This record gives sequence, structure tokens and C-alpha cells, in this order.
Amino acid sequence: ETPGLTKTPGRGLSLGPRTHVQAGTLPKPTLWAEPGSVITQGSPVTLSCQASVEAQKYRLYREKKAASWISQIPQKLVKKGQFPIQSIAEEHTGRYRCQYHRGTRWSELSDPLELVMTGAYIKPTLSALPSPVVTPGGNVTLQCGSQVAPDGFTLCKEEDEHPQRLNSQPCTRGSSRAVFSVGPLSPSRRWTYRCYGYYSHSPYVWSLPSDVLELLVPGVSEKPSLSVQPGPVVAPGETLTLQCGSDVGYDRFALYKDWGPDFLQRPGRQLQAGLSQANFILSPVSRSHGGQYRCFGAHNFSSEWSAPSDPLDILIAGQILDRPSLSVQPGPRVASGENVTLLCQSQWWMDTFLLTKEGAADVPLRLRSRSESHKYQAEFPMSPVTSAHVGTYRCYGSRRFNPYLLSLPSEPLELVVSGAAETLSPSQNKSDSKDGE
Repeated sequence: ETPGLTKTPGRGLSLGPRTHVQAGTLPKPTLWAEPGSVITQGSPVTLSCQASVEAQKYRLYREKKAASWISQIPQKLVKKGQFPIQSIAEEHTGRYRCQYHRGTRWSELSDPLELVMTGAYIKPTLSALPSPVVTPGGNVTLQCGSQVAPDGFTLCKEEDEHPQRLNSQPCTRGSSRAVFSVGPLSPSRRWTYRCYGYYSHSPYVWSLPSDVLELLVPGVSEKPSLSVQPGPVVAPGETLTLQCGSDVGYDRFALYKDWGPDFLQRPGRQLQAGLSQANFILSPVSRSHGGQYRCFGAHNFSSEWSAPSDPLDILIAGQILDRPSLSVQPGPRVASGENVTLLCQSQWWMDTFLLTKEGAADVPLRLRSRSESHKYQAEFPMSPVTSAHVGTYRCYGSRRFNPYLLSLPSEPLELVVSGAAETLSPSQNKSDSKDGE
């Protein structure tokens, strides 16, 4: 007969009265689970009890409720302290302890082991607030939520055996969530998390795991460079390639959009000795891609990310249904070396204007607008004009509440070189693929 577990003041858990006087005379054994104590529904697991001295036999107990499956284990395995489960189910879950027998005495009870089964409910979602990119030494809030309204959530960090549990908070009808605070975070470790939902009546029966959430803590190693092809201004439906590169041979790269819910990771391609690069393709581009991006690099032998690249703005054209005009001052024909101003104007309110040159991946020129004669305008000086200014120009307007969303482009303005003189004139026969129409 298996003696029951009882609470004894000052002693915690002990055996029933017949063996209580013998408890505590031998050092407690170690109890562990292989391959782990959090097991997917239907998978095998073995609980192992091991004494530090030679033992004659072992016992395994489940707290609060007797576990009938233990009595079905062959005695030859029990004598070795092995308690295998071929296919874990809810009936196997719980909080276990073990002890061993030597001579005429039973040992102290082992430390408890919580055996958990996952996969009973749909997976929750896990997100970082406000961002998965965290300042070194800072804290971050992780939110776990589910549409099936579990009573509680568990947050598990990879390679950490001590999950956090929190009671859930009801949110919208039929759903619940819990908010965990994590930190302080250092760049020298990987911070990878999953969460699970559970119900209080079965606290060791968990949902499927959430998708993995990795936090990125920038370090101090050399920052990579970030560029974009064909250019930073793009119309919806087109394709952009963001290139993150390094001359210190990083093996992997991460791309992050400010205030985005996550970041993209890609392995680096070694171009030549010391040079590596990863391409991040955004296709098809939509309004939501507008924003400021940074990238990070890392070596495979280290968990530490680099310092962030300089920021790169991606601007989405055609999101304000107005088309500014672009003109040249003082006139259409200008001699090399003269002063030229490109004037961008709109009849509608704009906070800023941007000037782009076709085929150039450079950052667009951006100027604050000013109101004049019932129009909003900005003047872009090009002084003195040289052959480097040759090209086709467009301008766009933007508003302060979302500076990454632009108006329709102006009609193109082409700078043509003719002998010693350079002429600015609107393109007559070029089809404009970027006017958003």
C-alpha cells in the first residue's frame, strides 16, 4: 500500500504515520524527467529517481491525487528508479516526488517535479510591447493572449527551467491575456520565449506553444550598412530589396522596422573575404511597409548582436491623393555653373516636400513646406549646376502624422545636357510608372 502524503508543520511534505519516524534519515534523491518535464501530448517520457547511495527500491508519489499508472510499472524498472510513460495523457500530469529505501529506512522525499502535457488547446499569441528590440539593461513587457480564455498563462524562456505563471485577465468577449515583465536584458545572451495557456482545474495541462518570440538586444560590435534597391520611394505592389551588409563577416543579419511586432532574420552570404550580406525582399509592398528600418549583424559563434545600422526610411507613394507640381527657376535653360532652384508646390496642405532623382538610391531631399500665395511649397537649390545633376526628378508631399506616406508623384522633370548648357524640362514622352495611377 502506498502511504499518503501529509502536511507536517515545519517539515513540508512527509510520509504517512507508519513511516514518518523514519523519514529524513537518508539524503533525499534526485528526480528528473527525460527528455524533459514539459511533454507534447502522446509523446513518451520517463521519470527517473536516483539516490546518491546504493538503494534497494524506489517509490514515486503524486501530490494531492494518487497516480494509478505508477502501480503498473514492472518491478524490475521500479527497483532501478525508472518510471516510463509510453504516451503521456492528462492522467499522467501533476507534481511528483520520490524516495528510496535502504536497509530499514526510507529517505527524505526528493524536490518536487512538475510533469506537464502540452497540446490540449489552440496556441496563444505572444508579443513584445512596445517592441522586441530592447535597449541593453532595459525591461520589456511580453503579452500572451488566447481566444479560448484560459484562466492562466505560462511564459517559458528557452534553456530556463523556471517558467513564470500568471493568472489571466479577461479582455474582449471570449478571450483572455496575461502580461509578463522581463528584464533587465543583456546583449550577451539569447532571449527566446514561448507561452502556453491552461485552466486552473488542470494546471499541468497546457495548450500548444505559441510561436517563438525572440528579443533582440543590440550590442556594441561594428554596425552593418543598410541600403535599398531600386530606391527608398516605392509605389504599392512593387518590390523592394533591403540589403544589410558588413565588412567584418557577420554570419547572420536581422532587419527591424521601428515599432514593428517582430524582426526578420536571414543568414549572411559571404561575398568575398570579410564581406557578407543578406537581402530582405519586401513584395508586394503595401502601405504598412512605410517606416524606418535598421539592421543588425551577428556571428554564429556568439549570441550577441551588433550595434544597429544607420536608419533607412522606406516611403510609400500615392497614399495622399494629391499630385504636387515641380518646376525650375529661373527658367528652362541654364548654363553650367549657374544657380538653379527646383520648386515643388501643392494647393493642398503639406508639412514637407521630398525631391527624388530617378535611379538614385540616395536618401531623398526633404524640406519643410511654407505657405505662400495660398499654396504650400518648398525650394530645392541645386547650385552650381554640374553634370552630376543630370537626371529625371520628381517631388512628393507628406504630412506630419505619418511622414512615411507620400502623395502621388509630380510629373517628371528632366535635366538634359546640351553642349555647355544644361536644360531642365518636363519629360514629354517618358511613361511614368510611379504616378500611382
